[in-house]
Amino acid sequence: MKKIVLIYGTIAGIIVGGMFGLTIPFLRNGTLTGDNSMWVGYTTMVIALSLIFFGIKSYRDNHLGGAITFGSAFKVGILITLIASIMYCLSWEFYYSTVWPNFMEWTAQNMEAAMRKKGSTEQEIATSMADFRQVAESYKNPLVRFAYTFIEIFPVGLIITLLSATLLRRKEFLPVG
Repeated sequence: MKKIVLIYGTIAGIIVGGMFGLTIPFLRNGTLTGDNSMWVGYTTMVIALSLIFFGIKSYRDNHLGGAITFGSAFKVGILITLIASIMYCLSWEFYYSTVWPNFMEWTAQNMEAAMRKKGSTEQEIATSMADFRQVAESYKNPLVRFAYTFIEIFPVGLIITLLSATLLRRKEFLPVG
């Protein structure tokens, strides 16, 4: 199980971590916006974390003779999720500290521009920006930043793990050969 978890978790982590390197230039030049980049990011997460399903299936088929309990499947999936999530967080830390240290300022500018575009009042903008400044201040702490980043990806992996474990515990679902 350890080898499967490491292989599938690492591949998923490389995919989601590499996504930053591909998308940051498009965010900076305006091709991607804060809104549509979330779609790109979460789509990338779902694609990468689909490896949870394949990791569980590989373990079931190649090591357990085509049968797996929900608990064992969940364990494999959640370990793959943890590896991918940690790699995602470490990748963001790298990009944040080297490539995009002014990310929060960029986010604040885009947030204010979006609020103005939708017709928010000056009071609404001021309140939202004050709230954002508090978040930005806490984001300077690497542990807080790591936690924020972790909660972006981990729930996606948890959902895929639960779904995969539920489906693959049934022997009839995509049986061996």
